Amino acid sequence: MASAYYTIIFISIFLLAALLTLFVKKLAIDFNLMDKPDGKRKAHIAPTPLFGGTAVFLSFFIALFFFRDKILAGNLEPRHWLGFFIGACFLIIGGFLDDKYNLKPSRQVVFPLLAIFSIIIGGVQIEKITNPLGGFLYPNYFSSVIIFLWLLGMMYTTKLLDGVDGLVSGVSAIGGFIIFLFTITTKYYQPDIGLAALIFSAACFGFLIFNWYPARIFLGEGGSLLLGYILGVLAIISGGKIAIALLVMGIPILDVLWTILRRLKEGKNPFKFADRKHLHFRLLESGLGARKTVLFYYLFSLVFGLSAVFLQSKGKLMALGILVIIMFGTIVYFRRFDRKI
Repeated sequence: MASAYYTIIFISIFLLAALLTLFVKKLAIDFNLMDKPDGKRKAHIAPTPLFGGTAVFLSFFIALFFFRDKILAGNLEPRHWLGFFIGACFLIIGGFLDDKYNLKPSRQVVFPLLAIFSIIIGGVQIEKITNPLGGFLYPNYFSSVIIFLWLLGMMYTTKLLDGVDGLVSGVSAIGGFIIFLFTITTKYYQPDIGLAALIFSAACFGFLIFNWYPARIFLGEGGSLLLGYILGVLAIISGGKIAIALLVMGIPILDVLWTILRRLKEGKNPFKFADRKHLHFRLLESGLGARKTVLFYYLFSLVFGLSAVFLQSKGKLMALGILVIIMFGTIVYFRRFDRKI
């Protein structure tokens, strides 16, 4: 019975997100929120509507409101969800302004910061973190600092990852579904968080129909940040299960860390300078193609994400270690490839 219930919810939100994506697409065209190709980083053929993340935003929070009795039946208080919602609103507003007026990076960052402060002011905290060596770690006064760094990192990971059609929306959908499985099928039973994660996954999959290569609509600035924000918050409120999100987003997160270190070594501002040396761009240019590049990321997210459901703390730490080795090997390969050119 439970599986049929969740299946109906998934299909309903999936269809809602697809319909809202069509609505947002028309809205973006009316407001001239278009991403025009430049032949460099923006390699798509024709001008494409932006602001697509708004469809995920609307689908997700409309569904949360509809199922509010079940969502509020858990351990979280209304103020926690309110802070979550307000933070998402800041990202959508900032995304609209950036898609419309192409804001400078110094102004873009204001909205992710407001989103994080909304979460912290809303009272969301990390009470404990599982220690891979046994027991728990209690961050206490450092909880807000960890939340700040975690959410900022997640948002900018999905923002920088948004370079191939369907990549961010698909990986985020997988992440939401993994958190759903973890909170429904393990001893950490949290049906309220599981329901929210399932809704998020369905909303991303509904949007993915129109975001798959060749994309008919893009997430836009707000959408690319929003998906990392929601995934990051779900990882926190599911009991500090940050390891799950780390395994799902492991390759993109390591790519961002490498990008920051590489740009610092080159004497460039890691947050202002844009290039095509991200892993997804390198895979594209190696001849893999857009669809196979995206499926490569999906496979890693799914395999390592599922490992988080079945592995204990030490096993998850080993899985993260394997991801680091894979990423390091990939970096070495492409560095040698560059020297041969």
